[in-house]
Amino acid sequence: MSWKIKDSYKKKLAEETGAVIMPPGKKRYRFGLVYPNDYYIGMSNLGFQIIYRLINERANFTCERAFLPDRQTEAEYIRSKTPLLTMENQRPLYDMDIIGFAISFEMDYFNFLHCLRLAKVPLKATDRTEMDPLIIIGGPCATFNPEPLAIFADVFVIGEGENTVSNILTVYEQKKEEKCTKEEILRALAELDGVYVPQFYEPKYCEDSTLAEITPIDSVPAKITRQWVKELNDTHGETVIMTPDTEFGKLYLIEIARGCGRHCRFCMAGYCFRNPRVRSLAAIKESVLRAKPHMNKVGLMGAAISDYPWIDELSAFIREQDMTLSVASLRADSLTDGLATALADSGQKTITLAPEAATEPLRQVINKGITEEDLYNATKLAIEKGIKNVKLYIMIGLPYETDEDIDAIIALAKNLQIYMHKHGSKGTLSLSVNPFIPKPFTPFQWLPMADKKSVEQKLKHLQKSLQSEKKIQVLIESPKEAYVQGILARGDRRLGEVLLSATEAGGAKAFMRALKSAGLKDEFYLYRLREKEEMFPWSHLDMKVTTEYLWRELEQAKERLHTLRCFDGCKRCGVCQ
Repeated sequence: MSWKIKDSYKKKLAEETGAVIMPPGKKRYRFGLVYPNDYYIGMSNLGFQIIYRLINERANFTCERAFLPDRQTEAEYIRSKTPLLTMENQRPLYDMDIIGFAISFEMDYFNFLHCLRLAKVPLKATDRTEMDPLIIIGGPCATFNPEPLAIFADVFVIGEGENTVSNILTVYEQKKEEKCTKEEILRALAELDGVYVPQFYEPKYCEDSTLAEITPIDSVPAKITRQWVKELNDTHGETVIMTPDTEFGKLYLIEIARGCGRHCRFCMAGYCFRNPRVRSLAAIKESVLRAKPHMNKVGLMGAAISDYPWIDELSAFIREQDMTLSVASLRADSLTDGLATALADSGQKTITLAPEAATEPLRQVINKGITEEDLYNATKLAIEKGIKNVKLYIMIGLPYETDEDIDAIIALAKNLQIYMHKHGSKGTLSLSVNPFIPKPFTPFQWLPMADKKSVEQKLKHLQKSLQSEKKIQVLIESPKEAYVQGILARGDRRLGEVLLSATEAGGAKAFMRALKSAGLKDEFYLYRLREKEEMFPWSHLDMKVTTEYLWRELEQAKERLHTLRCFDGCKRCGVCQ
């Protein structure tokens, strides 16, 4: 075992405030909580910290964290043949009774498998014995489509995790005291709301490779219902472990809301967690006061911070404490004078807005609900308060997109930059451009992803058209990765073996080769228009939103675009083309 690695973890712990290190002695069940990316990213995830606290609050459990090591540390792991260690006590991860992974992004599937391999834990659930840890996966990817990881996980947490994780730990403790086998524990867990045990569900496929059905085995529930916290004030929602080594720096995170009532048609959370739930102003003020002795800046977390009903009063309260604030997201149509003032006073240099598309017809297709006027008004307000830079999130390859929509992005960027300069800003306009990926439980789940070559040509056109603009910056996500994400987001259980092969061959870069070697075609997952009645890999999950409703939303999107653009023989209508 490498003392160099252990020493580096001890130094990292010394920089933290709030980590829980249980003393030896009392017998406790050991829970290894893993974020399958580096420490810097993992410790920026508030949900990860909330679950860490929840587990440690239980008398008979102790939680220890682990992360994907950086390249230098991984090299030391391999050189010294040390299994992946936990942070708190530098114990091998394979010594844990339960290992829980929080997975937020499809590209972390490869990191998840790599972490298991470094930990010397068998990757496939069928290869693990009674002596191996129970593997649980939670997070957005587990909730919306767990099937690509189904051959690796013992348990998935479907939905928001607080109540479900508590129930899982209660049943696990009870069954362990009863000396139950792993199989018996899993059968008991499968009866819990929000728990999916994939070994008790068998997928069957049609001759055309589409999914025929997912059959429950041994009387487990046919549908798994996603869970959600109804009263946020009853839950913890702020930083647990303070560390300077995150993407937010020395920032105390406070969750002010969950859910979103805007229902943009590309957003899974907007449909599956549609009811906005907010913490009371009094509760958030208490969190701010708890943060004050430790950090002078708070980060407000939620789906749309500017939609919070008491955002001006909260912003003023934070400033009254001689503290500063930062926000996770803003809506151009709900940015207030008070919030903009507080952000500027906090030293924020950039306002981030998400029009997603540059034309009104396409924004109506995705139901974004903001206008170009909203963008200009928010930009003007920010500049007047002293925020000089603007960042826009844009998607390429949206449903029914035309060349006109791409040219409109270029025009919007140039005009907005001129507008910024006109109103006294010498700052930069940044465009963060990402290929659109149709996701489960959205009205676009039936639609194909835009052709990769076409998207790459559009991205090149954007870059070339704006490269001479010194005050405009174009930031582009890798199209290659986006199309791997596109396959994994809507993939079925057969992709598990593909992920396994790709991991053994080098990771994400080997995925497309592994897919082909498995006899599966990327176009089947990426470019196929699904029928309304098609069984999806996530059809056995109940998000409390019906297929009929999602289909009506898709039809309404098409009808709206047809109405807006079909006035010259359908030449400009992406639906009719």
